[in-house]
Formats: sequence, C-alpha cells, structure tokens
Amino acid sequence: MNSNASDVSSGDTTTARYVPELSKDLMVYAALTFLVWVARQISLLKLFKPRDDLGYWLGVAGAVMMLILFSYPLRKHFRFARNWGPVRMWLVLHMVLGIGGPLLILVHSGFRFGSINAGVALGSMIIVALSGVAGRFIYMRVNRGLHGEIGSLQDLKARAGLEQEGVRSRLSFAREVEKTLLDFAQRERAAVPGWRTYMRRVFVLPIVQWLVYWRCTRLLREPSARLAKHLQWNADKVREHRRLARKLVMRYLNAEVRVAQFGAYTWMLSAWHIAHIPFVFMLVISTFVHIFAVHAY
Repeated sequence: MNSNASDVSSGDTTTARYVPELSKDLMVYAALTFLVWVARQISLLKLFKPRDDLGYWLGVAGAVMMLILFSYPLRKHFRFARNWGPVRMWLVLHMVLGIGGPLLILVHSGFRFGSINAGVALGSMIIVALSGVAGRFIYMRVNRGLHGEIGSLQDLKARAGLEQEGVRSRLSFAREVEKTLLDFAQRERAAVPGWRTYMRRVFVLPIVQWLVYWRCTRLLREPSARLAKHLQWNADKVREHRRLARKLVMRYLNAEVRVAQFGAYTWMLSAWHIAHIPFVFMLVISTFVHIFAVHAY
C-alpha cells in the first residue's frame, strides 16, 4: 500500500505538471468568426458598391489572392517548383491567402449574391473556404504524426504500469479503475476499420471518453478513502492524491483517443482531397464567368 500511495502521490513530473492547454482550434475559429463579423460590419456601412472603383479593386485583390493559392500545390507536387522555399512557408501563405481572399470578396459583394453568375461565384468561394477550414482541422491532426502519438501512449502506459507484467499499476489501489481503462483501450483496438468506425471515433469517441473519465472518478472515491484511512492522510494529502489520480486517468484516455483517431483523420483527409478538388474547379470556372460578365456588360 505504501508503495502504491507514493507512486500516485508523487507521480512522474510530467503527470504532476500536466495542465490541459486551451484548444488552438477554438482560438483559430473564434478569430475567423471575428474577421467575418468585421467584414460584415464594413459591408453594412455601404461605403461603396461592387461596381464602384473601391468595390471593384477589392474584388480584384480578393480574386488575385485566391489565384495565388494555387502556388502551394505547385510547390508541393511539381519538380520545377521544389526550389521555391520550404513547403511549410507556402502552407502558411496558402492559409493566409485562403482567409484574406474570401474576406475581401465578401466585402466586395456586400454579402449579397446578386446576379446568377455572381451568386454562383460567391457560393463556390464560400464552399471552398469552408472546405479549406475543414481541411485545416483534419490536416493538423494528421500532421501530429502517428509515431509521436503511439510513442506518448506507450510511454504513459509504461509509467502507469498498465502494460508491464509483474509491475503494480499506480492505480492498482483502485482495480475497477484500472480494469475500466484497459477495457476502453481493448474495445477501441478491436474495432473493425471502416468509415462507420472512423466517424464514430471522431464524433462519438470524445463523448465516450468523458463518460469513462467520470465513471473512473466515481470509482476512485471509495478505494482512495480506504487508502487515506489506512495511511492516516490529512485532508490536503487526500485531495492531492485524488487530483493526481484523476489527472493520470485523463492523460491515459487522451492518449488512447488520439491514437484511435489518427486512422480516422487520415481517412477523412483522403476523402477531403477528393471532395475539395471539384469545388476548386467550380470556383475557378464561375469566377472567370463572373469577371467576363462584369467587363462584357
């Protein structure tokens, strides 16, 4: 018992220092929402019309920015562009232009679809922009790398004692918690690969993760109280022990979920590439038709 208590209470320094960081995704999407709101407020001022000089050149600037977006796939896939600089730099430029271009076009259009050709061009641009946001979300999860995810999981499991025969788990004072975590991991590893499994892992598994976490926190109460009584801990020691045990549970579940979701996001990225390309071609064609119509009539 004493060894057990020491294992969880002192813990490894990584577990003790672990603090869940604010989601970067939420910050990015909040910033995008704010920029769209600003663009909308500018359009409500009615400082210009799409055919005015200012409105016209805003549209041109937005269209040029959207055109430059194609430099990223050129740099990435064509041999003649391999000396154009780091791919990561082009990806950042791609994302910046993918935000700035649509915003300028929204301001240019006044958030109105107008004529049929203008409406098709604006609708295509909105679809491509939203598709790009979704692609960024998926890409960032795939880009973390499978080996890094598995490495962190194996490291965590080794420290927790959940994968070593003859090593007492730090949660062995709460056998039901240990069993719940192992059942959760084994159930996911046994899942048959397929689109249903992938969609469940992306949209349902995080909810299941929290349900398992809250179940584990309930299961920790009684054995933690018994351990505290046996070792004659004071109230502060009991709270610290429970806090670190809950933290270990959450980190284990996080690692399992991230590894499980990697395959799902890889599949989604492949599907996204297939769906994104037709939207891009639709945008290019409708934009040229719109530009022709503006100058011809």
